[in-house]
Amino acid sequence: MITRLLALATATALAAQPAAAARFQFCWIGANGYTMEGQIAFPDALLDTGIINETQVTDFRIQGFLDGLPVGFWSLDMRKPETSWLLHFDTRSLQFPTGGSRLDQTYQEWNANGEVNDCGAEGGFGFNGGNWAQDVCIDNVWIEASSIDPYTPLQAYPMDARLNCDPSVPMS
Repeated sequence: MITRLLALATATALAAQPAAAARFQFCWIGANGYTMEGQIAFPDALLDTGIINETQVTDFRIQGFLDGLPVGFWSLDMRKPETSWLLHFDTRSLQFPTGGSRLDQTYQEWNANGEVNDCGAEGGFGFNGGNWAQDVCIDNVWIEASSIDPYTPLQAYPMDARLNCDPSVPMS
């Protein structure tokens, strides 16, 4: 009886712990000094499964910069019912598919809708990878000057990789 109780207690304690998460970082270099750094996490079990979406992500955060100075931040725990939140991530290639097609799962909407004007006021920040461009939103305003080609690759890297989000240094 004591062995069964001990086994049940151990199983309950293990079940209460969070599942192991795969965690990656990324860096986006937009136009005119706009950059973004971020992190994505999802259950380890989804590694190597292919495309996952926003419903499978367990942690997500982005920080925007202009010429190296912070211009806004957004994380998944700030999400509200009205937040624009669509994401596609390829767990095999560690890339966010780009090109801006919802049907082809190459559209990204991270606290910024297709008009890129709903990211929140006072420090609000969002990213949109649509069919016209990849660009950012700051304080509910589309920052057209940040726009780059919608097909620009957006790669993620292991957390221990050294990232350089300096727009003057091309990323490979």
